[in-house]
Amino acid sequence: MIAEQTATTSSEFKRVLTLSDLVIFGLAFVGPTAPYSMFGIATVKSGGHLPLVYLIAMIAMSFTAISYGRMSAAFPAAGSTYVYASKALHPGAGFLAGWAMTIDYILIPMLSVIFVGLTANKVWPEVPYAVWVIITSAVITLINLRGMVMASRANYVMNAIMIASLVWFILLTLRALWGGVGEGRLLSSTPFFNPQTFSFPAVMGATSIAVLSFIGFDGVTTLAEDAKNPRRDIGRATLLVCFVAGALFVFQSYLAQLVWPDYTKFAPVETAFMDVGKLVGGNSLFYFLSFVLVVAGFASAITGQASASRLLYGMGRDRLLPHRIFAYVHPRLGTPIYSVLLMGALHLIGALILQYTEAAELVNFGAFIGFMAVNLCVVRHYWLGKQERRISDLLLPTLGFAVCLYIWLHLSRLALGLGLLWMVIGVVYLLWLTRGFKHEIASLNPEAKILGASE
Repeated sequence: MIAEQTATTSSEFKRVLTLSDLVIFGLAFVGPTAPYSMFGIATVKSGGHLPLVYLIAMIAMSFTAISYGRMSAAFPAAGSTYVYASKALHPGAGFLAGWAMTIDYILIPMLSVIFVGLTANKVWPEVPYAVWVIITSAVITLINLRGMVMASRANYVMNAIMIASLVWFILLTLRALWGGVGEGRLLSSTPFFNPQTFSFPAVMGATSIAVLSFIGFDGVTTLAEDAKNPRRDIGRATLLVCFVAGALFVFQSYLAQLVWPDYTKFAPVETAFMDVGKLVGGNSLFYFLSFVLVVAGFASAITGQASASRLLYGMGRDRLLPHRIFAYVHPRLGTPIYSVLLMGALHLIGALILQYTEAAELVNFGAFIGFMAVNLCVVRHYWLGKQERRISDLLLPTLGFAVCLYIWLHLSRLALGLGLLWMVIGVVYLLWLTRGFKHEIASLNPEAKILGASE
């Protein structure tokens, strides 16, 4: 495994993560088993074309993944989106981008805590939901307090469990298809194009849902100061997570659809993948897939909390948030412990008072604002800011921005309304912070250093 290194000062992270560690972290955040919960809803909405939908979503999100990779090479710092927008656009734009992403990084782990609590309470109803939420929040917070080595090891274990469930599902599905279940064949173009049910608007509508399975790949970039070689590995890891996750999504949804081709008979549609698992593997696979959903919740919560704490650290280091609290890194653990504790408390409180659907509505608002900002950063930094220009630094981020804008505009009214309220609060805080823009944001901490751009 990874050998721990000693931080030289109280304001440095331990550089312990390799490329493979970063990819595992990203996959844990995204969740290689994301189609388990998405399968029924997206299959029905797409008219039975979920593999095609995931293929389109992977290509669409890869544009933004490339933009994250480009910016992480220029500014390999823990603040990720906040740092990129601050340096490439304007410090005020950076603050607002970071403010938008904060709600995303807070809510994703909170959703996982709620989901784990609900699932565990359903299996063991004699234990109250609140107890499960407290246990879940405490476990993920303790793992992150122990440092990135502990979190990395936990990610390896949980990803191994999720991959094991995928392998088991794939083997049993192949056996079922050979035995004549469903379409009774391994190769078919129907999941990608069925002329009887194909509808371009339906496929694109489902793509705007399925693309949410990829949310979290950008979390890798928040670990730039935990990585051994951030300039080389952060960009590679971000793109690898997008493609590896996309390939897994396409393959497992392809097999599931072959086994159960009649998507009109899902009942209920939310648990369709569990029913497919029961069809090919009986009760044993059904219950194991249920267990894996809990594991996936823990994995997403751990990685999400780590990403959120590092985003807060980047903003705290530049004194946009209280410096003594958010910019503090424990000298032995190499962890922003106050940020981690705050995130743990917010996840616990939110899970106790919010409904799952209420929190889920807001997750993507901040994410896609951040994604659009990063795509703009690439155009500003590489296309407009350098003498040697590459057409890819204009074309790819423009495509990424257009995809994200389309999805963002099609969020629910509730998500847009509450999200805009959050942004108004951020603007008011920024006005107070700069005394009505009388002070430059950069002057709030003239000693703060962000790793410089590579020319």
